[in-house]
Amino acid sequence: MEPHELTLAAAADAIAGGQLSPVELTRSTLGRIEAVDGRLGAYVVVVADAALRAAEQAERDIAAGRRRGPLHGIPMALKDLIDVAGMPTTASSRVRDGHVATHDSAVAAKLADAGAILVGKTHTHEFAYGLTTPQTRNARNPDRVAGGSSGGSGVAVAAGLATFALGTDTGGSIRVPAALNGVVGLKPTYGLVSRHGVTSLSWSLDHVGPITRTVEDAGLVLAALVGHDPRDPASLDVPVPPDDGAHDDLSGLRVGVPRNHYFERVAPEVADAVVRATARLVELGARPVEVDIPLARYIQATHWGLMVPEATAYHERALRSTPELYGPDVRALLQAGELLHVGDYLRAQRARTLMRQEWARLFDAVDLIAAPTVTSTAVHRDQRAVEWPDGTVEGVPDTYVRLSSPANIVGAPALSLPVGVDGDGLPIGMQLIGRPLGEATLLRVGRAYEATSEEGPARVPR
Repeated sequence: MEPHELTLAAAADAIAGGQLSPVELTRSTLGRIEAVDGRLGAYVVVVADAALRAAEQAERDIAAGRRRGPLHGIPMALKDLIDVAGMPTTASSRVRDGHVATHDSAVAAKLADAGAILVGKTHTHEFAYGLTTPQTRNARNPDRVAGGSSGGSGVAVAAGLATFALGTDTGGSIRVPAALNGVVGLKPTYGLVSRHGVTSLSWSLDHVGPITRTVEDAGLVLAALVGHDPRDPASLDVPVPPDDGAHDDLSGLRVGVPRNHYFERVAPEVADAVVRATARLVELGARPVEVDIPLARYIQATHWGLMVPEATAYHERALRSTPELYGPDVRALLQAGELLHVGDYLRAQRARTLMRQEWARLFDAVDLIAAPTVTSTAVHRDQRAVEWPDGTVEGVPDTYVRLSSPANIVGAPALSLPVGVDGDGLPIGMQLIGRPLGEATLLRVGRAYEATSEEGPARVPR
């Protein structure tokens, strides 16, 4: 196994034990980028020289007994919405030509403090306003979409171009590319991870979180990211329950199995894989509880009613001065936001309040919900819509966001992990959704599944 194929936890252990150096790991990662990113297009920019200098410094620090923790000396990537001082934040858009960040974002600073090594910035669907990331190709099949909007980060981790990466998630943009590329994606509780210095899509829905090869790795990255930040108005000042370390016994855990919404208009192979994975949780001691998803018929309208006007408000000045610099799909969405009445936005806010109340009651009956992350596996790059057996025709972005957006609306944590492949060998993701600040439960359950499943940790494709 090459160093770039290691999980974060395995690489950290090898570095701590002296079997692997940060320089060796970083060189291996940069070599992998040089070999395959030309056809995958995960990166906007690669900072090879700076990464090697940082790896050399990490190696000296660790040898001198100044190891900062499991992320020290680990190569990682940041979605190009996340500011790093002295580097462009392009948002994969011509609107940002010439932009250079003057300060680190909160998450970039935290990762630097933890000793992680930045190797580059990854592509996003323009300003995160899409679910395919057209610049980037799927790590498992380059003829398929990468998913979005954190497609570059998902592909970078899946293809061995970074040991871990950060993405952002407004309606599923961490979990969708994680599911479609066969890796792990964690959207934390709203406000748990600071968004200071991160380009916004929709301020009341945006989250920042890790994409990794294993659930254990996601927990290691999350631990480095959390903490109150007064610069983010939504930042929570609360303690986060630690992982209790018990991952082989789920006795007494109540797993919600949705009767509605999450298994409607879903590819049979996806539904079957999630049902089998849920059955595995039951074998480990969990108790299945059938649940009804509240106010499900209003989910799509509420999500769009919140996101579209907030995105348009953020882009108001540039949209009026240089509309031609936006891609046609994003420009159309931003212009549509100008047509929405303030009453529509207020009704969406009211609907969200009601949903949060009902989901809180739902979590009185269960500890988490198990469901598909997305309705289908990665579609072909030129495919624009999905036709379901009932005759419904659904645009690709709409089908990919449909199952992931509820967790954004209510601010609940959600973890996507691979649970199989379809007949074409494309990854299938299962989504575990917990109550706010329930990350420890999601990580515990995810690790229990991962440790006993046939899939095991996501493997880097050859």
